[in-house]
Amino acid sequence: MTAMSLIGLTLLALLLALIGGAASGLRIGADALGKELAAMMGAFFGPTAVLPAIMVGLLLLYFVR
Repeated sequence: MTAMSLIGLTLLALLLALIGGAASGLRIGADALGKELAAMMGAFFGPTAVLPAIMVGLLLLYFVR
């Protein structure tokens, strides 16, 4: 696995975490916070939760291969 593939997979995972966090924020907090604030908070906290999993997964892929 090359450095470019590691960077590319990390960026892809972060982008998907942003989208998933915004969608979850809309679903969970749209009534209480409003759609814009809920989506912004979800997009902020989504990658925060996913980042350790991304790093562990990519490290495992790097060392297994």
